[in-house]
Amino acid sequence: MTRQPMVLRLPMADRFDAPRSSQLGESDAAAVSRQLGREPRGAVGIAHRCACGEPDVVATLPRLPDGTPFPTLYYLTCPRAAAAIGTLESSGLMRTMEEQLADDADLAAAYRAAHDAYLRERADLGEVPEIAGISAGGMPDRVKCLHVLVAHALAAGPGVNPLGDEALALLPDWWIPMSCAADAAAGVVEESADGSVAPDGVAR
Repeated sequence: MTRQPMVLRLPMADRFDAPRSSQLGESDAAAVSRQLGREPRGAVGIAHRCACGEPDVVATLPRLPDGTPFPTLYYLTCPRAAAAIGTLESSGLMRTMEEQLADDADLAAAYRAAHDAYLRERADLGEVPEIAGISAGGMPDRVKCLHVLVAHALAAGPGVNPLGDEALALLPDWWIPMSCAADAAAGVVEESADGSVAPDGVAR
């Protein structure tokens, strides 16, 4: 069985380690910049830390500094995890998940609840009319981006996003043998081909 990273998940009120209007702390911002190959945009805190100690999910404002609406509250920054998730996407897993949603009313209800929770949590960082009712990853009816669903599962903890949990359980231990931020600094990890580790403002 794939082992998930052992990390501390905080209650929503305490999860972000920086004020809503501020950037990340200096060391975390540097780590995320190494992961992304650029400075993070609109990131206000760490929503999840990998077992290696580095950030792997950041919380992002619903409106980026340049004014662009950005629906993806929980943004995956780890290039190793992103690459592994890209492999899952290419395997046809998203199509299988959509078939499960059509056939399983309980799963569909849980997935919709994840969508509603996502919207509530994003609203804590500000209301953006252009993306009202739009979460990310295809929720609540489709599966469009496993990167987003896994980021939500990591940030929220088990039992919130059922399809994010399912995808997460299928991933290898991406944090072994060393952190992806250290890999990136050494030029070992490249950005994934689908651009999933670079926020683009597109609803997923």
